[in-house]
Amino acid sequence: QVQLVESGGGLVQAGGSLRLSCAASGRTFGRYAMGWFRQAPGKEREFVAAISWSGGSRYYGTSVKRRFTISRDNAKITVYLHMNSLKPEDTAVYYCAAGDHITSGMNDYDYWGQGTQVTVSP
Repeated sequence: QVQLVESGGGLVQAGGSLRLSCAASGRTFGRYAMGWFRQAPGKEREFVAAISWSGGSRYYGTSVKRRFTISRDNAKITVYLHMNSLKPEDTAVYYCAAGDHITSGMNDYDYWGQGTQVTVSP
């Protein structure tokens, strides 16, 4: 079992930056690939980024490439999402998730956090 708790969301102006954190419980954290997804009001949940258990592989959604960076610290059992050059369209609830393989597929993740709100003002 893995429990995930996101933090770091908030209100930021367009062009600003935020760092989201996802703290995990459980000694098996290092075995899991981790992903970030987001969901805006009235829209489907969207893939943002994913990182392999070792950190050696990273995937990004098209809309966030070259602006967002995913990283992890297995010693701190935490995964991060560094978000730069934020846009109003980045406004959403951001969720972290854990799964067996690095993938952009939402259904491939077994554990989910409760989400943290990110709001980007124009």
